[in-house]
Amino acid sequence: MMQILLVDDHELFRAGMRSILEQREDIDILAEAANGEEAVEIYRRTPPDLVMMDVNMPGIGGIEATRKILRHDKDARVIAVTVLSDDPFPHQLLDAGASGYLSKGCPAEELFDAIDQVMRGDHYISNEVARKLTLANFSNRGAESHLSKLSPREMQVMMMITQGQSTQDISDSLFLSPKTISTYRHRLYEKLDVANDVELTHYAIRHGLLDKPQ
Repeated sequence: MMQILLVDDHELFRAGMRSILEQREDIDILAEAANGEEAVEIYRRTPPDLVMMDVNMPGIGGIEATRKILRHDKDARVIAVTVLSDDPFPHQLLDAGASGYLSKGCPAEELFDAIDQVMRGDHYISNEVARKLTLANFSNRGAESHLSKLSPREMQVMMMITQGQSTQDISDSLFLSPKTISTYRHRLYEKLDVANDVELTHYAIRHGLLDKPQ
């Protein structure tokens, strides 16, 4: 049974998240916290398998709470959940050690995909967040990004490929045929000037979308 700590200052959102998560028989909500201080205290007392961490909260907030939890337990798994403002939170949360970053408006299927990937030891960044991160990186450098030319779906497929998912896995997750996924893959190769999945993964690492392997 996977035990999860829900952290959000809005009780209504926590109730909604709990309702969604408890649809899975392998998930148990260990505890809830309304702010970062409570989250850190609960984690130190009864460590969960995963923390779903709101970003904007009173007190120390999601960023500092994530840092404190990771300092206490370097193997902690934290998925940040945000309303996706224009503030530079994705960089800050990932720098703090978060394993994933999701929008509060994401569908339940993406939420469960993110949880499963993070529990396998991978990172998960939603397509929308990844796009914002990449465009921000290149905007700061004053250069035009090839990635800015990708459609949201192409970006999503790229992230799934570089996270090691097979064509069939991507096909099942996105409800598209394997042939369509292969078409997206070759379109990515052309637009990003890479020859295969290995080069595509190196491209993602180079531009900050994927962590370097340890």
